Amino acid sequence: MTLTTRLKLFRRRARRAAARLRWGALDAPILFGNSFPKSGTHLLTQVLEGFAALGPAVVSGLPPVVTFDGPTGRPRPLAHILADLARFQPGDIAYGHLHAEPEIWAALCRPGVAPFFIYRDPRDVVVSHVYYVTEMEPNHVHHRHYTEKLHTFEERLQVSILGLPELDVPFPDIAGRFAPYLGWLERPEVLCLRYEDFLAAPEETLGRVSDHAARRGFRSRAERSRAIEILRARIDPKRSPTFRSGQAGGWRAHFTPEITALFKQASGDLLARLGYEEDADWA
Repeated sequence: MTLTTRLKLFRRRARRAAARLRWGALDAPILFGNSFPKSGTHLLTQVLEGFAALGPAVVSGLPPVVTFDGPTGRPRPLAHILADLARFQPGDIAYGHLHAEPEIWAALCRPGVAPFFIYRDPRDVVVSHVYYVTEMEPNHVHHRHYTEKLHTFEERLQVSILGLPELDVPFPDIAGRFAPYLGWLERPEVLCLRYEDFLAAPEETLGRVSDHAARRGFRSRAERSRAIEILRARIDPKRSPTFRSGQAGGWRAHFTPEITALFKQASGDLLARLGYEEDADWA
């Protein structure tokens, strides 16, 4: 365990002590926000943090639980992921990027956990990925490749769609990157949310979030309508360190006919499976 993690655990104990003074026993479910990267992770996290104002929940402050190691881009051992998940206690609010693997299902879909999964139109994801790797995260494992080997936005977008299968660090095409997450859509214990729904129908979507937490054992001290107001007030995209535009459908400004054809070839039926298109006849 790193020194940073030890410090975060110490601070978590202090926050939990303060929450117990306010609410009594922290007998709420763990509220865990899972996401496909670049799909509204911070938006969902902000919403879940609002539950600390509604009842016996507390922001854990622990690092996100992730499938891939940030500095190297390599897959983390499953045992390390499960150890991270085992650190959470009742009432903790946490988040991560986790594949739908059986052992992780068992940890996140058990009683005592309220799991959420947010995803986004993959066309917007690949555009966001280009900006993130190129401009926002100089320590990203692919930053040098994007900035030194690729010289135009279109070249970078092609790589974000097709991946870099020739590198040692796993980076498959967009369909391959989504595939390990699709199993969450089939788990009834998980509330699956589209990023775009928070923009188009925020009150309805936040109501679904509140209702799911209640079904999984969270007892709000506020009426449902008031709870939705509190959760909505938590949303502030500019508090996200990776916030750029927060728009839906921005891919249209970047997709040329050639890029569109490339994306269709690489993604297969992904858009239809996620409910963004009925078939491949889109432009």
